[in-house]
Amino acid sequence: MPSLKEFRVRIASVQSTKKITSAMKMVAASKLRRAQEAAEAARPYAERMERMLGNLAGASAGRQGASKMLAGTGKDDVHLVVVMTANRGLAGGFNSNIIRSARTLIREFIEQGKTVKILAVGRKGRDAMRRDYRDLIVGEMTEFGRKTVAFSEAAEVAGRVTDMFNAGEFDVATMIYARFKSAVTQIVTRQQIIPFPVPQTAASDVVYDYEPSDDEILAELLPRNLAIQTFRAMLENGASFYGAQMAAMDSATRNAGEMINKLTLRYNRQRQAMITKELIEIISGAEAV
Repeated sequence: MPSLKEFRVRIASVQSTKKITSAMKMVAASKLRRAQEAAEAARPYAERMERMLGNLAGASAGRQGASKMLAGTGKDDVHLVVVMTANRGLAGGFNSNIIRSARTLIREFIEQGKTVKILAVGRKGRDAMRRDYRDLIVGEMTEFGRKTVAFSEAAEVAGRVTDMFNAGEFDVATMIYARFKSAVTQIVTRQQIIPFPVPQTAASDVVYDYEPSDDEILAELLPRNLAIQTFRAMLENGASFYGAQMAAMDSATRNAGEMINKLTLRYNRQRQAMITKELIEIISGAEAV
């Protein structure tokens, strides 16, 4: 049975932890609001851009001279997996859910006889991929989003992917990130970014004339769309991280409070037992006299 001093030390330690988790929860909540607004503001533009390119690409897909980012290499042998996580932890299952999805996808590609390459965006994903697939990592990008996610950072990631594709280092690229739904719900999303996926409903009976040609427009806009989709994914990831962290710290704060109550109850019982024992000894001594 622990002594009263040990109980007091443990209670003080848990109280300190509770203060830290409570402060982290408030910080995450304040950052979540800004991150959520940024993610929601980016969605309409990214979705509209993707829809417009889908309609434009529907007429160009399979045509001679189509953009390489639209037509692809014609092969499906080498896959690049962009694992997008946070640089920090203490966010519940946020990072682990993304990493689990990435492991599953990589394992499926390997079982199919595909060659897999990994671009780790975020320290947590990099560390996890190093443990499991060190030889498959071809790049890592961890210096981003220290305060807020900037478009220049997304453009740097997109530029790295584009350069690798133009150099013929892969055939298909898939990005894995968490899409923000609410503070307690984040949806792990796999999005093919190269070649550009043409929607089945992209074909239209209406014929448009483009100036310059639609191939020239696609050649200009497809790399820009890659940067926009990457930026959107990074914003979604940021909002998801703060939402998961806020929920995790709220749960940790409540658990700390429950532990303090249990330890206090045990402390009081131990203290009462000691007092009762001392009283019995005093009374027994008095009766013996």
